[in-house]
Amino acid sequence: MPDEPRWLADWERDAWLALASLMFKLPSALDAQLLRDNGLTLFDYFVLSNLSMVPDRTLRLSDLAQHTSSSLSRLSNVVKRLEQRGMLRREPDPDNPRYTRAVLSDAGWELVVAAAPGHVAAVRRFVIDGLTKEQVGVLREVACHVARQVSEGAAERPARNC
Repeated sequence: MPDEPRWLADWERDAWLALASLMFKLPSALDAQLLRDNGLTLFDYFVLSNLSMVPDRTLRLSDLAQHTSSSLSRLSNVVKRLEQRGMLRREPDPDNPRYTRAVLSDAGWELVVAAAPGHVAAVRRFVIDGLTKEQVGVLREVACHVARQVSEGAAERPARNC
């Protein structure tokens, strides 16, 4: 007879359902704002934003996948689409041509700079405003803990901001 599952207590179930609701609602709300204002998805924005914050606005695709908590295949599809829009280009890594780098174009830079104020306003409205500094710290701590648990289960590196 298989082991009985460790069912959630009522208080654990309530926390899980609240988190699950957040995981579905927040990305949709942030996607809607970015699509409406800038024609970007949240993931598009994360790709462009991550490139905008590194030297030479250039990253290996494998590093960019890690920065965006994405699989390489998902990232490759988005990079291809963003490249077709002129937001970035792909090129061989001069240090090791077996790797491919993504390079943010001037048009991509301009788009991410234009999108940032609206995105930050949405993040403030949906997440930050109304919380105390201590609550924001706890939010980060809990999010990092859960992200580490997921990363360990998938044998991935943890997020760089945790």
